[in-house]
Amino acid sequence: MRKYLDNLYTFSGAIAAGLIAIICLLVTTQVVLNLIAKIGGASVSFTIPSYADFAGYFLAASSFLALSYTFMRGGHIRVTLLFNMLGNGTVRLLAEVFSIAVCACTMVFATYYMALLVEQSYRFGDKSTGIVSIPIWIPQMPVLIGLAIFSIALIDVLLQTLRTRNTIIEYKESL
Repeated sequence: MRKYLDNLYTFSGAIAAGLIAIICLLVTTQVVLNLIAKIGGASVSFTIPSYADFAGYFLAASSFLALSYTFMRGGHIRVTLLFNMLGNGTVRLLAEVFSIAVCACTMVFATYYMALLVEQSYRFGDKSTGIVSIPIWIPQMPVLIGLAIFSIALIDVLLQTLRTRNTIIEYKESL
């Protein structure tokens, strides 16, 4: 199970990285098309329809799909000052468990309500407003998947912390 979860977090992070690469490719292509139009005039003017909308959808998807990957590698911003003052005893463990549990509950709550939003968008047939009109549940789905994977990661870390009675994730020190 451990290997499956670690692979899930890594796969989610890889998809997020791929989406960022697609955003770069999409925007670069549109910039090149704009340069061609500037040099060649209106007769050679081309544009990628709704490219800004798609870049925004990909950015939202990559942001949420990267949550679990980043969390499991200690990359999220975290206030460690209080935890460092608590030492390495029982009080720190309780504070750690409490903070992870609150975050896990919040993410499960967010995942549930995002699932409701996706279901409503699908049921009502909501469409995007751009030049290329697509069903809005399609770009909402990766956000839901990212939240679900992040919820799993938080519950995973909470259970590991309770089982080992130790901090699982080593957080990077701020500069």
